Amino acid sequence: MSTALNMHYIVDGSDFTTAGEASTAVKMSLKKLGIAPDIVRKVAIAMYEAEINMVIHAGGGEADVMLESDKITIRLIDHGKGIPDVELAMKEGYSTAPDTVRSLGFGAGMGLPNIKKYSDEMYIDTEVGKGTTVTIIINLH
Repeated sequence: MSTALNMHYIVDGSDFTTAGEASTAVKMSLKKLGIAPDIVRKVAIAMYEAEINMVIHAGGGEADVMLESDKITIRLIDHGKGIPDVELAMKEGYSTAPDTVRSLGFGAGMGLPNIKKYSDEMYIDTEVGKGTTVTIIINLH
């Protein structure tokens, strides 16, 4: 199978109530295509965590999902402030989320660690003051 599905989403960074809409839509599409439930779960969790990070730290962004014969690639691009220390940001519990976000139950410092945990490959390309691109790859086999 060549690329079976390409999806593009705009992640609204101004409203927590819409955060997760893209990952929910992808989850539903993958289920309809008969993708294995464990793969669908990994995609939904990793993508949701990335969406929430985009809302908290970057004012939103864009997400592209490509389904290929052997993998699902999710690329999330924002034009936020970037990540000054990726190694530190990858530590469980480390967060730069403001208290207002934490009071809503977000920003516990598990976003990037959870993305890594639920993906087969994860790449972070970031530049302070320019933004961040997170690429998530989940193998289908």
